[in-house]
This record gives sequence, structure tokens and C-alpha cells, in this order.
Amino acid sequence: MSPYCHSSRVSETNSAIDRFFSITERGSTISREVRGGLATFFTMAYIVVLNPLIIATGKDAHQQFIGDGSTYNIPLVAAGTAFLAGVLTILMGLVGRVPFAMAAGLGLNAFVTFTIAPKMSWEEAMGLVFVEGVIIAILVLTGFRVAVFNAIPGQLKTAISVGIGLFIALIGFVDSGFVRKGAGTPLELGIAGNLTSWPVFVFVVGLLITAALVARKVKGAILIGIVGTTVLAAVVELLASPGKASPDNAGGWMLNVPTVPEKIFGFENPLVLFKEFDPIGAFTHGSVLLAVLFVFTLLITDFFDTMGTMVGVGRQAGLVDEQGMLPRTRQILLVDSIGAAAGGAGSVSSNTTYIESAAGVGEGARTGLASVVTGLLFLVAIFFAPLVEVVPYEAAAPALVVVGFLMMTAIRDIDFTDYDTAIPAFLTIVVMPFTYSVSNGIGAGFVSYVLIKAVRGKARAVHPLLWLVAALFAVYFAMGPIKVLLGLG
Repeated sequence: MSPYCHSSRVSETNSAIDRFFSITERGSTISREVRGGLATFFTMAYIVVLNPLIIATGKDAHQQFIGDGSTYNIPLVAAGTAFLAGVLTILMGLVGRVPFAMAAGLGLNAFVTFTIAPKMSWEEAMGLVFVEGVIIAILVLTGFRVAVFNAIPGQLKTAISVGIGLFIALIGFVDSGFVRKGAGTPLELGIAGNLTSWPVFVFVVGLLITAALVARKVKGAILIGIVGTTVLAAVVELLASPGKASPDNAGGWMLNVPTVPEKIFGFENPLVLFKEFDPIGAFTHGSVLLAVLFVFTLLITDFFDTMGTMVGVGRQAGLVDEQGMLPRTRQILLVDSIGAAAGGAGSVSSNTTYIESAAGVGEGARTGLASVVTGLLFLVAIFFAPLVEVVPYEAAAPALVVVGFLMMTAIRDIDFTDYDTAIPAFLTIVVMPFTYSVSNGIGAGFVSYVLIKAVRGKARAVHPLLWLVAALFAVYFAMGPIKVLLGLG
């Protein structure tokens, strides 16, 4: 075969790829898309480490870990996280044809771990995540999703994101040991008000390094921060041997001790997690109302995070038109809803579109080819899952705090001079971390919003759907007295 024929075939292949993804039409090139895909992966690859450290270590109502285990299996959940992120990001690239990457959503995974799972089994909790994804898909297919979106005041949507940011940051502070329950106060700094342990020192150094990298807008700052802090943790364990935390060793590592695993490469079959979800158990074995409210909270959180990310990253990529719409909007939303359902079915929590996709756009990505590249890298990451056992929570927690900061920056969009909205927004934001519950924060915001509008004679300004939601939350908050009245508790 002549060099000319080989060159011609390559050109034809490139042309087919170009046409499918509209690369030239959007002012990009294949090399730029590949660079963008790499940038997005290295910016958000931390989720393969962080997601299992959140959901794999949480116990359900039966004191079991994911997979009906008496001990947690971080590598398996890491493999599942990478597998679904890879498949869904590739699907977003091929169907949505936009440079948006998907993975398990921070905030949503915390809600599932710390609010839903303690009320039921892990199978039932992940079943609710699956149900939420199916509902979102139906809303997309019927065109109802936009109507629901319009029913919630924009500033309350912003407050939900900000509140989740604070909640995530608090989790990072508490689980690293930087903040602990005090002897005479609900919380205090470190041990007896002092930062005296080596693991907390590692957390503080990691937080400062990660914050500095983010401030300098270094690509992959969060991942670099996790890796660098893990190296520091391993050195500290080697030299000082803090050991694992216990009642007799308050200054030890809060989760896992940073030692080199027996193997670096390995394969945990993520498909085994797909048998660990029950979409109807939460409705048949417990409170139907509670299950409905959990599904609604997941839906609202997932729903609005995605819409914000789409518009924000899409605008940065120059893909948003004058009406604020993107090309293939319906397909993008459908893939995102499939991600929510697949995350529940795969027991890694709801998968959603990531704001870190902006890193790839910053490198010039404009099409779905970048997402395909990112997705393939996530699939490769499955074979490095054992490495996550090296990462102590003190090395991952700084990422939670920094991500919390990034989510909180949206507070600038809330008008605190308008008390009708500002007070509900404030309650939404503070109730989440103070009660350790995303749903409590959303409920406080909705109920107070409807009440304030009503007493100010503006009841007609409230969307009927919001009245219904507020009523459901009012019943949820009053479940204790209601059970007593009904003789159930």
C-alpha cells in the first residue's frame, strides 16, 4: 500500500469523526479535543478516590456497608465509580456530542450516605437513586422538566447548591478530625481545642496546598492536592506511626492508614455492584412518605445542579444560543438522567454532569470527542483501583473543603436585600450543615418561602407545585407528632 493511500484513509477517518462531532463547525480540531479530554479527566479524576471514601465507608440502618459487608470495600466501589463515569461520559460524547463529563455527584453521594442509608438498607437507598433517575428521564421525555425547573425560584436553587457546599465542607472538617465534638460544646477545634495530631497536620497542609493550587488555577489542582497530601501522609506514618484512630488513640488516622497496598494494579469487577439495589424496598419496608421525600430531594438536587452546569459550561464553550439553550439539549438531559438511574443501579450514587468539564473547555474542547477521551481514561482507571487504599481521609478531605468553597461561590447570585427570598435562602443554606441533612435544608427553604409569601399577601406568586412540595415537607417535619397522634410512636 502506498503512503498516499494510507494518508487518504486517515484523512477520510478524520473527516468522518469531524462530521459526526461537528469539530470544524465549532471551531476546534481533533488534537484540541484530545487535549481537552485529558484536562477534564485530570481535573475530576479525584472522584474515583473521593466517592468510595464517602459511600463505601458509610453504614446503613443494619450496620452494613455497600455489598452487605461487615467491612468496607473501597477498591470495589472505586472500580464501580470509574466504570460508570467512563461509560456515561462516553455516552454523553456520542449522544449529546458536547464536552461534558459525568461521574458520581458530590453532595448527592453525601446525602445518600449520611441521610438516606442510615434510615434503610444500602440496597433500598440505591433503589431510591435509581427511581429518581427514572423519574427525571420521564420528565425529560415528556417535556415536563422545564416546567418543574421554572416552578422553583432561581435564588432558592442557588441556595441549595451553596448549602450543599457548606455541608460537604463540614463533612471534610469532621471526618479529617480537624473539627470534633467538644466536651462542653457541640464542636471544637481538633483534640480539646488544639491541632496536636499528625493526621490533622497532614490535613491542614493538604488544605493549604490544594487551596493554593486552585487559586493559581492549576489544572488538576484537586487531584494533585490529593496525591501530594497522600505522599505526605505516607511519610508521616512511616516516621511517626500515628496508627488508626481509636478511643485510646485520638490522634490516629480517622479512616485508613496510609501504607502501600499489596498490589498496585488489580481488577475489581464493578458489575457485581449492579445486583445491590432494590427499587421498591424503601416503599414496602418503611415509610412511603419518607421514601417519596428522599426521592424528591435527590431529584431536585440532581435536577438543578445539571441545569446550572449545562448552561455555565455550555456558555464558556460558546454553545449556548440567545434563549440559553444548547444544541441537542434533550439528548444531553436524557443521558444525564440515565446517569442518575445507572448510578443507583451500580451502587455508586447518582452520576451527574460535572462542572469540572470547564477545564477541558478551557483547553479548547468544543465537542463530544473530548468526552469520549475522558471516558476512555476513566475506564483505564478501573485497573488502578487498589491504589485508593493508600489515601487516608485526611488527604481526601481537603478536596471536600475546596469543592465546598467552589459551590459556595454561587452565593453572590442571591439578593440578600429581598427578605422574601433571602430568608428562605439563608435557612436552606444553614440548616443543611447544622442538621447534617440536605433534605432538611431544602424543606426549611421551601416551607419558609411559601409561608413568607402568604403572610405578605403574595400567595398567588407561588407556583402550585411549590405549594405541594412545601406541604409534603411540612408533613415530613411533623412526622414525630403525627405518629404520636396516630398511636404509631
